[in-house]
Amino acid sequence: MQTSEITNQLKGVMPLSLETLDLTGGDRKVGLIIVDEVVGFASVGGGNLAPPVPNEQVSVMVSETDRLARHFDAEGWPVLAFLDTHTPGKPEPPYPPHCEEGSGEEELVPELKWLQDEGKATLVRKDCINGFVGAFGKDGRNAVVDWVNENHITDLVIVGICTDICVMDFVLTMLSARNHDMMPPLKEIHVYEKGCSTYSLPRETAIEVGLPEVAAHPQDITHYMGLYFMASRGARLVADIRL
Repeated sequence: MQTSEITNQLKGVMPLSLETLDLTGGDRKVGLIIVDEVVGFASVGGGNLAPPVPNEQVSVMVSETDRLARHFDAEGWPVLAFLDTHTPGKPEPPYPPHCEEGSGEEELVPELKWLQDEGKATLVRKDCINGFVGAFGKDGRNAVVDWVNENHITDLVIVGICTDICVMDFVLTMLSARNHDMMPPLKEIHVYEKGCSTYSLPRETAIEVGLPEVAAHPQDITHYMGLYFMASRGARLVADIRL
């Protein structure tokens, strides 16, 4: 069975509700969070976990993120970017070495590097999948919690990679942290579907390169599943954003 058929079946039995997010008015205080759109994940040939060839879902994610980030910057709205950054020689199981500090893989993709070079975003380097956990410092403070509270953010827009891994882990934890009243201003967490992507590893390819078949990761299916589980916990899924 083709993965597109499976995705269509999921849509039939586990439908998603995607809405339009209007940022043209109102009294929202909006913040943009970019999850791990770094060379090692989102630049072609950028590393062990980067796409080996151009991938439409990934390229759309990067272009949509750039479009949003430039609008947020022009409006003076806060932007935070996670940079997956690991200690050399300390891989994150079950994945191969990636985004190691000093490798260049841990830097934002070229299309978004202006955020890093021009100081347009708050950068949070994390050494684990879950960005909320990775945002804790040795002093016990959490950089994301502080950023949301200091900017009085009521609505978060989330984009990034991978939909079903780093993005999902972060969003699910943020929803619980919000419900636990760790960020009193925060009301809604919006996940922009076209601003998210995940990687493609068909079962046949996994076997060909010597990986176990359980490493299979069909892109469309896992992307859909990530969106489903985030929505099931209370995230609002967004198909279009009016700027």
